[in-house]
Amino acid sequence: MNITKKNLDKSQIELTVEMTAEEFKPYTLRGAEKVSTDVKIEGFRPGKVPYDILKAKIGEMTILEEAAHIAIDKTADKAVRENVSEQIVGQPQINITKLAPDNPLEYKIVLTLLPEVKLGKYRDLKIKQAKAEVKDEEIEKLITELREMRASETIAEGEVKDGQRVILDIEIFLDKIPVEGGQGKGASVIMGKNYVIPGFDKHIIGAMKNDSREFSLPYPVKHHDKNLAGKLAEFRVKIKEIYDRRLPEVNDNFVKGFGLKSPDELRSNIKKSLAAEKESEEARRSDAALLDKIIGASKFGDLPDLLIKHEAEVMMSELEYGVKKQGGKLEDYLTHLKKTREQMILDIMPEAVKRVKISLIIRGIAKLEKISVSREEIQKVVDDIAKQYKDNQTVRERASSHAYHDYVENNLAGKKVMEKLREWNVVK
Repeated sequence: MNITKKNLDKSQIELTVEMTAEEFKPYTLRGAEKVSTDVKIEGFRPGKVPYDILKAKIGEMTILEEAAHIAIDKTADKAVRENVSEQIVGQPQINITKLAPDNPLEYKIVLTLLPEVKLGKYRDLKIKQAKAEVKDEEIEKLITELREMRASETIAEGEVKDGQRVILDIEIFLDKIPVEGGQGKGASVIMGKNYVIPGFDKHIIGAMKNDSREFSLPYPVKHHDKNLAGKLAEFRVKIKEIYDRRLPEVNDNFVKGFGLKSPDELRSNIKKSLAAEKESEEARRSDAALLDKIIGASKFGDLPDLLIKHEAEVMMSELEYGVKKQGGKLEDYLTHLKKTREQMILDIMPEAVKRVKISLIIRGIAKLEKISVSREEIQKVVDDIAKQYKDNQTVRERASSHAYHDYVENNLAGKKVMEKLREWNVVK
């Protein structure tokens, strides 16, 4: 058996495997035996049809194709093991390139390899992480939001005033054409909060119940809907109902509803919660700055399309999970953005490339620094999953698979590397 190796683009290699006619002959006989088990020929038992009679019945190429598949199954793994030392990503692509009676068999194996990474500096990068500080006004803002959630309301007479809740029928137009999703009956708007767009509330204040107002306002340039951003829209609004709102006092009775004893305890808990949130945000920011710096200082081989596409699909699954968690559907979310799934994947490709590079960096650092994960650590995670989903046999079987163990190992190793990178580089 003769094997030649050729380097391709995008971190791929191609092995060309050639078996002589003599080497391929035993597989031809085995192919004939296998094919004959599925062919009914009068006078012969399945699997016992003579070669020449079988060839005359179904054609020699059918036999040779089956023989080639058997030969590949038996020889491809050995060809890869003996000729490829690099780490392989994904499944190999195998194609038969030469197949004819009494001739050698030739097939090609295309393998995608984990690309090489030349790590740049990853120690003593002096990434600053700001201290999380909570201001009094932030605490009071959150307390006001809690008070508003528990506001009491009564129907109001007279003109709309700041702070009131108003029920409206709203129609929005661009160049006299109705905006998709811009028509709403019975919309609830609290005056002074700019819930719709800046300037909207000012046109409603002073109106009476059953009044109609027509006015034009520009949407903010950075509005989330690009079809509306920066454009002048026409509004038609009818006032349906007006409510006075009374916010509760912040006293012992108010905080009891949150299982607390005093307003001071409420403020203390809010401060701790905001501080923890800010610390997490700062940690994410410093992590991103740290990884960006290492990526910029490192050199990467050609990134395989396979890795990038896989990461993009993972990101799409994460997006879908996030949308579902909020009670929505990915299809509706994409419709709102006026994008197809394919367009969304193209949009996230740059971030997918970055995530692949981060994964390669973490893997490279783990290898250099000999950061590893023990079997006991992996098993603990698997056992915890099994306990959590003790009534779900499918999840438990998946958690016990070799692939899931590999996933857990990579995940834990990544966390250990990030802990070390923070220790070496982040200055608080």
